[in-house]
Order: sequence, then C-alpha cells, then structure tokens
Amino acid sequence: MTTGFTVIRDTTPANAIPRGAVVAMGNFDGVHLGHRAVIEAALQMGRAHGKPAFAVTFEPHPRSFFSPNSPQFRLTDEANKLRLLAGTGLDGAVVMTFDKTRAGTSAQDFIHHDLIGRLGISGIAVGYDFHFGKGRVGSPSLLVSEAPRLGIEVDVQAHVDIEERPVSSSAIRMALAEGQIADATAMLGGPWFITGEVIHGEKRGRDLGFPTANIRLDKNCSLKHGIYAVRVGRGAERLNGVASFGRRPTFDNGAPLLEVFLFDFEGDLYDAVLDVAFIGFIRDELKFDSIDALVRQMDDDSAKARAALAAAPDAFPRLGVIS
Repeated sequence: MTTGFTVIRDTTPANAIPRGAVVAMGNFDGVHLGHRAVIEAALQMGRAHGKPAFAVTFEPHPRSFFSPNSPQFRLTDEANKLRLLAGTGLDGAVVMTFDKTRAGTSAQDFIHHDLIGRLGISGIAVGYDFHFGKGRVGSPSLLVSEAPRLGIEVDVQAHVDIEERPVSSSAIRMALAEGQIADATAMLGGPWFITGEVIHGEKRGRDLGFPTANIRLDKNCSLKHGIYAVRVGRGAERLNGVASFGRRPTFDNGAPLLEVFLFDFEGDLYDAVLDVAFIGFIRDELKFDSIDALVRQMDDDSAKARAALAAAPDAFPRLGVIS
C-alpha cells in the first residue's frame, strides 16, 4: 500500500510543488487497465530519470461541466479515484479544477502555463485518445511535436484491448449496467467498488433473518438492479456478503438502495463508512409472491455468493493512502 501520496491543487503554493516531476495525464475515471498503462509509462520514465511521478487529472469530470444536465455515471468519485491512483505507486496527483476558465484555456497555454510553468514537468505520458485545451485541440501529437522545444519527454500509450475489445470507461459503465461484473473487473484490473455511509432502513431484512447495511448510491449510478456477491472493506477489515441493489419490488418499489448482508457478522454498522466491492452477479431483481419464497431465494443467493467469494479470496481494489 502506497504511503506519502501527495495531492496538489490549484490553491497549492508554487514552492510546495516538486519541480521536474513526470506526469501521467488523463481523467482516470475508474483507473482502468488503459489508464494503468499510461501510469506505468510515467512511473518507468520517472524511475529512469530519478524523478517523482504524479497523475494530472481534472475535477469535476469535464463531461459534467460541458453537459451539466445530462446524467453522468462516474465509476469513481474524486476521493476513490485518488485512492486508486495512490495504490499504483505514484507519488501523488495534481487535481486541476475544471471550470469555465480552464475550459477556455488554449492547448498551447495549458502546456506552457500549467504543465511547464506551474508544474515544471520533465516528462508526460498520455493515452492515444486524450485531448485537452479549448475545443479539445490539444492532442498527443501536439505534445510530441512540442517536446523538443520544451525539453520534455513524451510517451503516448496505445489502446489496451481485452479479447479484441478496447478498454474504456464507457465500456465498463455499459458492462456494469448489464450486470457483466466479470467483464468490468477484467477491464478495471480489479473489482468495481463504491464507498458509502450506512443509513437506517426499514429493518425488513432483520425481521427476515438477513439484517442489512443500507447504502444510498449516487443517483446517476446505472449498475444493473440485482443480487451480487460482495466483499466489504471497513478500514483494513474485509467482510464477505451478498447484496441487493434495486427498488425492492416485493415490498415498496422505492428509490434504488444497496442492501448488504454480511456473512458471519454481528455488530452495529450504522453511520460506518464502507467500501463495497462487487465480485459477482448472481441474478436479476425479482418480485416474490410470498415472504417464504423470498427467504428461500435469499438462502440460495447467499450460498451462491459464498461460492463466488471463495473462488476469488483476494479480490478487492488496491487502494492507497492519501497524505
């Protein structure tokens, strides 16, 4: 687990920014295998020259800025993106605020003012399809052409494919929306996860013999409604369980809620903040004609979840510590 991961923001004083660092630049939503190839290129460049390696990323996601009224299913919020980046071996991240000013900054000004002037980078790694600057004029080819004059090294990473399909954040969102957890895990390089605070629910699960920790996911989350095998992190502790995400059609058909039943656990989790990693998809959400039928199905779901978790005993996101 990485320690000493430093986050630099627009408000960070210039004298607190290490000069000469190598950077991996991207939006890094999900920190998937394609992103990790860019990050590894930056790490190798940094090691070769004895320089620290940082990620350069943008918050909020530029898509949210340009289309504020369109639902945006983010694979990782800012905090979890940084935790994943911290787990890659990077020395830190530069989080640039994406606002009207930055959206209007030309690619040349971004390179000269932000990357060279403020950060003082010595090298940069980007993906083949990453664009930046006003009108998305900035491109990998622009960086390559500018590199000799700027005295920086540029590495452009090609796309990463799995079974001849390009890895992308969009493809992972689609896989999650279809309940294709194995596909999403393969593209991410580890299980997709969410972090949330346990809230009070209707306590129906307790009455049925399946007490649940309830977590409200982001309203734009398009994870398929259904039953999942999950591994839960509470600090350094790992707990196995089965979870339902959906509207509870047998009862109230209400707002989507994640309900996690932890195996072999006793205790109070209210107000606890949990990481929930999705290890396997078990079945679609169903409406049952009776409580007895529901309980029988929950017993079967639990058995299948235990089997899926036993088959992946170490599956959990590699998360680092933020300084």
